[in-house]
Order: sequence, then C-alpha cells, then structure tokens
Amino acid sequence: MVQGKTIVVKIGSSLLANAERLTPRWAFMHNLLEDIARLREGGAKVILCSSGSVALGLNMLGERPDTAGLRDKQAAAACGMPLLLNAYKQVAHEYSFEIAQVLVTLRDLEDRKRFLNTKNTVDRLLEANIMPIINENDTITTEEIRVGDNDRLSAKIAQMVQADELIILTQVDGLFDKDPAEPGAQLVEEVTDVSPYLAVTEGVSSLGSGGMLTKIQAAHMAQNAGCDTRIAHGEFEQPVTSVLNDERPHTKIPANERPASAWANWLTDRLQMAGSIVVTAEVAEAFKTGTRNINRKDVLSIQGPYVKGDVIHIYSESGDELARGLTNFSSDETMALARNPEITAMQLLGYKTLGTLITDKNMVVLDESHLPWDLPADEVMTEVAP
Repeated sequence: MVQGKTIVVKIGSSLLANAERLTPRWAFMHNLLEDIARLREGGAKVILCSSGSVALGLNMLGERPDTAGLRDKQAAAACGMPLLLNAYKQVAHEYSFEIAQVLVTLRDLEDRKRFLNTKNTVDRLLEANIMPIINENDTITTEEIRVGDNDRLSAKIAQMVQADELIILTQVDGLFDKDPAEPGAQLVEEVTDVSPYLAVTEGVSSLGSGGMLTKIQAAHMAQNAGCDTRIAHGEFEQPVTSVLNDERPHTKIPANERPASAWANWLTDRLQMAGSIVVTAEVAEAFKTGTRNINRKDVLSIQGPYVKGDVIHIYSESGDELARGLTNFSSDETMALARNPEITAMQLLGYKTLGTLITDKNMVVLDESHLPWDLPADEVMTEVAP
C-alpha cells in the first residue's frame, strides 16, 4: 500500500540519456511517469531526483562524456536542463499532472537556514499536488563545492521530507556481494548494515557521477532517517511500483527501527567535510557517556577553512571520529581562541561572546549507526601549539 506514503525516486543519467546519441530515452520516461502517475492516483507523494542535464547538453557543445572538462559540463548542464525539463513536462502532461524544477547546491543542503528554505519550497509543491524534480545546479558548482552525485542528494531530500521510501533506479539489479561481472556474483536481497559492503561498491558509469558506493552511502543516510531504500534496475515495466510490491529482484536496505531526530540527522549525515578539530583525551573520554561543550582549551589541532555555522568533525588524538557539531566560530577565530587562552574572547574577536566553540546542544556523538570519516591528512591539520 502506497496511500499516504512519501516516495523519493532517484534516476541516473544512463537511464535518461542514450549513451551514444546523448538524446532523451523517451520510452523509459513514458514508462516511469506512467508508473508515477499511478502512484500519485493511489495517494502517494512522489519526488523525483533526476540526473541527465549534463549528458543531454553535451551534444550542443560537440563534447563527449569521456572528454568533457568541468567548464564543458557546466555549460552542458545549462544547455541540457531545458531539454530534460521539457521532456519531463511533455510526458507528465500526457498523464495529467504538473512538475516543477528545484535546483540546489551543496550549501543549500549543508547550511541549516537554506536547508529549511528548500524544505519549505518542496513541501509547498507537494501540498499543491505538483511533483518536484530536484537536481544539483551543475551550471554553477565546482568540484570543491558540489554534492557530486544525485544518490546522496536524493537521500538528503528523503531526510528533508521524512520520506517513507527511497527508490534508486540504476542499470543493475541491486547490490552484489562482489563485482557483478565476476563469475558467481550474488545479489544481496537485504542489507541492514552497509559497512561490510563498502569495499565492493566501486565503479562509475560513463554518463553518471555516482557508482554503487554512493548508492550504499545514500541508503545509509536514509536508514538513519527512518526511510527504507531499494536499489533496482530501472528497465522494467512499472519500475517503481514493481519494486515497492516486491515483484522483482532488488536490494532493500530497511530503515533503522529507532531513527534519529531530523536535527540529529542533519548534523551527522554530511555531504562534504567543512572542517575538523582534534580534541584532548579528556574530551574523548567524556564522549563515552554523552556530549559536553567544547571549549578553547580542548582543541589540539584544526583543519579548515570553515565558517561559523558549519558542521565540523571532531576527532580523538588517535584519529577516531567522535562527534559532529555546529561550530560557533570560523577556523581562524577558533585558532585565535585556542592559541590565546589567557586573553578574553571579546578582546580577541572584538564582540561579546562566551567563547564556547561547540555547545552540547548542537552536537551528536557518533555511534555504530554512523559511517565514520577518516581524519584529514596530517599536512592539512594545523597544530594549536605553535
């Protein structure tokens, strides 16, 4: 039963664009949107996270996926987005429903205020019975400031709208226990802990920017938010409904039985590392029993640059990730505070503040339900002690 459910569907470029001609795959789009129309008629709210604009725009520039550089891809996105949305709009009208485009950047998802603004827009579209089609704004993003794949973006959207199901349609039947091209590879039908499978999920398609690794990372993010994820082949009659009804092979990653709050998920499930700090053994020990404020004397080294309001990663001296928290200061301000403990915060920064770097209310201590990030390389960490 899908009545009342919120479903996020992610579509990869290889399903939407013909690999040779780089033109829309109309038959697939008709099949997909007919299925979505049926779900909507049954009372489901559907959000589409769609790739494809770059692939469809490359022809206009005379480029190919394997030779296009960043500037080419940005320009191709500008060319391809009208083609993609026009195709969606034409097909959606055949099935009597409306669509809307929502373009986002990394900062729209990582900055709390912008995240909530995006959520308000998506919620309003759903209230009006309009299907949002969400994609990263590839025309303005660079490698350093982009999400980089629509798998994890779709998981952030699923968290944002508190979706019940995340359906990732791709060109394989799901997650395999080893490379699907190898003899004896077996489909994994259900995964509760994604960690053991991370080593076998490499590989990226020629048209897309995500492989199975990003799909597993996305599924993990959705798990934490109480959302089931299903990874399946997109070339199938009723591609979404058939998966939801367990009518064909796919991989299901069920939601955690006790999902974290929306605030905790936003803090912990990051798309990029804004920065990090290494804290003392005393703080690391305290985190074993809960959170605590992090003050200037607690910091041993800093990796930036980051700004006030960024979520930073907190490590022990041994390199274990302990927590993630919303910083009250930029990396430069943090360094000034940590290196000058005898000078008041107001004297150092020129404005009134208590000088607490991260409060316990704006922090989540990581547990086994979170995938840790490796400590940044030594050369980008700056020691507090000069």
